[in-house]
Amino acid sequence: MSSAPTRLRLDHLTPGRPSGPRPRLSWWLPEGAAVQHAYEVRLTGPDWTSGRCESDQSVLVELPERRATAWQVRVWTDVGESDWSEPAPWAVVTLPTATAMWIEPHEPVLAPPGLRPAHQLRHEFTLAEPVETATAWATAHGIYELFVNGTRVGDLELTPGFTAYRKRLQVEPFDVRALLRPGVNAIEFLVSDGWFRGRHGFERAADGFGDRVAAWLVLEVDGVTTVTTGPGWWSRPSRITADLMDGQATDFRRPAPGSVGLDAPGWRTARVRDGGPDQLVLTEAPPVRRIEEIPPVSISRVGESVVVDFGQNLTGWVRLCDLGPAGTRLRLTHGEHLGPDGRVTTDHLRAFDFATKQLLPAGQVDTVVSAGPGVFEPRHTTHGFRYVQLDVLPGALAASDITAVVVHTDLPEAGWFRCGDARLEALHRAAVWSLRGNACDVPTDCPQRERSGFTGDWQVYVATAALTHDVAGFSAKWLNDLAADQWPDGRVPTITPDPAGDGPSGNPFTDAMAGSAGWGDAAVLVPWELWRAYGDRELLARQYASMVRWVEYAAASARERRHPDRAGSPRPHEEFLWDTGGHFGEWLEPGVPPNPNPTADHGIVATAYLARSARVLGRVAALLGHAPDAVRFGRLADRVRDAWQREYLGTLGESTQGNHVRALAFGLVPSHLRDAVAARLASLVADAGDHVGTGFLTTGLLLPALADHGYLDVAYRVLLSTGIPSWLEMLDRGATTFWERWDAVDGGEVRGSLNHYSKGAAISFLYTHIAGIRLPEDPGPEEAGYRRFIVEPRPGGGLDRAEAEHLSPYGPIRSAWHRGGDQLRLTVEVPPGTRAEIRLPSGATTEGPGRHTFTAPLAPQ
Repeated sequence: MSSAPTRLRLDHLTPGRPSGPRPRLSWWLPEGAAVQHAYEVRLTGPDWTSGRCESDQSVLVELPERRATAWQVRVWTDVGESDWSEPAPWAVVTLPTATAMWIEPHEPVLAPPGLRPAHQLRHEFTLAEPVETATAWATAHGIYELFVNGTRVGDLELTPGFTAYRKRLQVEPFDVRALLRPGVNAIEFLVSDGWFRGRHGFERAADGFGDRVAAWLVLEVDGVTTVTTGPGWWSRPSRITADLMDGQATDFRRPAPGSVGLDAPGWRTARVRDGGPDQLVLTEAPPVRRIEEIPPVSISRVGESVVVDFGQNLTGWVRLCDLGPAGTRLRLTHGEHLGPDGRVTTDHLRAFDFATKQLLPAGQVDTVVSAGPGVFEPRHTTHGFRYVQLDVLPGALAASDITAVVVHTDLPEAGWFRCGDARLEALHRAAVWSLRGNACDVPTDCPQRERSGFTGDWQVYVATAALTHDVAGFSAKWLNDLAADQWPDGRVPTITPDPAGDGPSGNPFTDAMAGSAGWGDAAVLVPWELWRAYGDRELLARQYASMVRWVEYAAASARERRHPDRAGSPRPHEEFLWDTGGHFGEWLEPGVPPNPNPTADHGIVATAYLARSARVLGRVAALLGHAPDAVRFGRLADRVRDAWQREYLGTLGESTQGNHVRALAFGLVPSHLRDAVAARLASLVADAGDHVGTGFLTTGLLLPALADHGYLDVAYRVLLSTGIPSWLEMLDRGATTFWERWDAVDGGEVRGSLNHYSKGAAISFLYTHIAGIRLPEDPGPEEAGYRRFIVEPRPGGGLDRAEAEHLSPYGPIRSAWHRGGDQLRLTVEVPPGTRAEIRLPSGATTEGPGRHTFTAPLAPQ
């Protein structure tokens, strides 16, 4: 007998999170096993066994639908029969079948956006006997907290999360057995605006999905539906006023949620809305939670204000324990930067109203009125901040009185990097914090000014995110919303979830930019990167229709439209040039002011993305067995690539770093010209003083494009350069997350968001080239998800050592090297059930599971 399988998972969820009725099972093989021959799954409560199943699959294994309370697995491998694994929860649920109705607060007058109270919705009921099982299924239009007999239920935050609410509304099952008792019981919602009707996005528009919050609940006790939302519920405004972006105000002189019975004054009959939701879904993603607490690094007095520095730009809120004497009014302003006077400044975070041409307030302000000793911790808002300014606090503030609470999706960590240069380790930390700050139920562009699920941001970053965290379920959930918001003609909106839904919003600029190349391509490129990292074929199948619709939209745009600046009769290849429509282009290249002009010609970018997405879609079609589509989209990719070459290759030498990078990374350059294009890219980099000259779309591709085409030394020089624009200059100027603009902090001026993760995509180079852990470009079913991978470290930049670890679906992968003289010593750890191709200057070898050590001469620099 060998040791047992470990790390049991249902779908992409950690143990205990609810999964649908037919989950897919994953486990890590016992240490020392090279290949699995068979497995057996055992369920308990009630007992069931699959029997021995001859299979080498241990990731996302499908089983028939079953009910149970726990599961175990044992395997037969090349080293024998294993022990049974430790039991893991079989958290498999089916949505309730009971009918419940929406209930809305009594709200005869709708307050202005940003000033709306959170509402309590309460119901009291009687139970005759002690409870053995009880599940409360809950969701809301808005953000809710649930209370049973005055106790807050669970530890999830910002439920039910952010989705395309009209088509997909997440519902959560809560185990409330321990909170119920014989006799009278009370169940209560606290509901605020949240994403549903709160101010949201760059223009801070309110009422995006409706102008009324609502709650929905089914309570099942011992298998019987005991309570549902509908008649018999009561409503009252709470002591909280909350907006997700503007902030939360709490008056502690009023009763706490869950603490006031129906015999107290102020309750009004809740409004019952006809019908209930018909789009309830379980989430595929980990929940939002309070992840970490950070103490202050400094507290300063600035006039009558107190300024607290937590030393790290983060997303969440603060918990304040000293509220001052009863009646004290405190204002907490959250920001990323301090002005010359030492106060928190948020001017760089102010958004812009395109209709009125006016700047909008930055928000991020909480207020609290004290009732004496108490604790203030807002849970119906979030902020992106490093600093908090308190106005006006009587007396001193102790460090123990205030704590930053980090709040975001509970993404499991999956990657670590260490090396002999502390600056690169700091760069890695900044990228990780940028991801954490922008993974709050959806992948956002920034956690303060907009908080929108920009498609382009996740398109450029998802592969990097998958190196440092498990983003499989998080991304799968978001892709469902992308498909739900896709327009009938196939175009993808710039953000998703999109309050406008699957069609025009009525905002001329927003509608003109829908379908922007590099942004809409998330429909194809995000599922592809998830396939490479996790090997989830079912996800590809689910997203396939969305992928096809996007590519067909882009191809039709190329075929049916021609940019008005083109002279003469169309040439045959122009049928495959995509040069019309609104596109952001490379976006925020150094020294190029942002100018999202819907009539500009971005054909060199858009045509490249059409070629890339068509090529990927052809590969996906082949993987899914759609042979005619594989041929069709492969042929389309060839023709678009040919059109791009005819139109742009001849003038590429006069073009930008970004266009050269894209040409090399997307395989647009004929083989006999790649050396010349790579040399021209290296020359452009040298002309820029070894500085980055790329924008939003290609910054993460720059270093690999140089290294993979003979310019590893140049890649290292760019990575380690300082001065504007460079990654390390951000750190030298105090960044703890990546900035939106290369020159965001320049002298006394601050521009744009200081937490945008897109430029952090460069840290993928630390894993794929410095440590050398990377995936095949076009993995098949026996390779995807790190079942087969490459280890090819590329030392340089004066580094004497480096190591990276990645928790793959099959187990930990580790690559660690150090150099001594002209020799490289490399240690590689290969997980059970996988194989690695080890590439060194002295040659390549394929190794199975275990720890392997190599010594080889260093490649010439």
